[in-house]
Amino acid sequence: MSSAGPPPRRWRRPGRLGRAIVAIVLALAVTIAAFAIYEYYASGAASGRTTLVVYTYSSFFNGNCGAGSANLSTVLGAFESAHDVSVDLVCPSGNLVSALQDPAAYGLPAADLVVGLDEVTAPAAESLGLLQPYSPPELSSVPTWLVRELSPDHGVVPYEYGYLSVDYTSAFRNATDGAIARATLPELVDNASWARQLLVENPIYDITGEEFLVWQVVYYETVLHENWQAFWQQFFGEPHPTPALDWGTAFSEFGSPPGQNQLVVSYATDPAYAAANGEAGTFNATVSWWNGTAYGWRTIYGVGVVAGSRHVGLAESFEDWLLNGTVQQYLPTNEWEYPANATVPLPTVFDAAIDPATVVALNNATTPASVAQNLTASGGWLDTWQSLAGAGG
Repeated sequence: MSSAGPPPRRWRRPGRLGRAIVAIVLALAVTIAAFAIYEYYASGAASGRTTLVVYTYSSFFNGNCGAGSANLSTVLGAFESAHDVSVDLVCPSGNLVSALQDPAAYGLPAADLVVGLDEVTAPAAESLGLLQPYSPPELSSVPTWLVRELSPDHGVVPYEYGYLSVDYTSAFRNATDGAIARATLPELVDNASWARQLLVENPIYDITGEEFLVWQVVYYETVLHENWQAFWQQFFGEPHPTPALDWGTAFSEFGSPPGQNQLVVSYATDPAYAAANGEAGTFNATVSWWNGTAYGWRTIYGVGVVAGSRHVGLAESFEDWLLNGTVQQYLPTNEWEYPANATVPLPTVFDAAIDPATVVALNNATTPASVAQNLTASGGWLDTWQSLAGAGG
């Protein structure tokens, strides 16, 4: 791997809104409110058009909450023209579920639609009654397993998916004679020299870290039939990098300085991103193996109509639009995920990524509702992880 490290990577999904930063976010509510209200009236009301308010993450379509992405402007513009509507993208600071639950606390206009709920946060939003189920016609082109793993009742409809991975540098691959490419999760911590290379994200604050925790727990419990806490007891019991507050921080430290931080929890399409940016082969990715089988955690992102929307028909039309092939073709090289619409071909750079057809999805060993409950319950996975981190820190 070059000393420069991996190519710069766009920001991913919004992180979990951590307990420690809630006060900071709320203190900024007045500023956010002023900006949101300005955007709302400037984009919609001032033009005389209906305004469709869409909560999403700032990197949607590789933009900056709607700015700086030519492809996003193209596809959003087409929808706006077709429906004579203004789409107001709103990117809450922190968790989308929290913003949907109490937009006033964030100084935000009420949402009509939400884009970016995932297999962890979607069940939480549904359990709170925040969504109104809808079944777009294009669901006929979306695999049924993808729908089932996210929201069986269509409260949230998948528009893209991928897998988590453990990325590794080419130097680490060579140092391990390729063993890292088919490693088990226990091997990452059984060997102290491996454990001190592993960058993970803090699941209390970051959605990637939260999803990795789910992956690790389900793998230990359903594949190894072992106590999942053993992984973290070993990790925190050895010298190790401090868990990063977010994915962006972890990935920026990956492979830097040379010879350190050679493993990072990230996404299985990262090698495709590297190939597209002229860095093919500088690093690769793996999932969790056992007895010759690859097991992984499938990340799924969905769109949902918000309960109480003033523009339900338009919100449903937006879902239709997001799932059609014309829009879905832009997803692979903007979102760096797989399009939910199975009729959409992939660009050739995706040949560098892990073939999702070769991975057994651990999502099938549980349910969205069970994951949501086990994560957030008192004494659940997040609480236990925090206790283990404190005991081993």
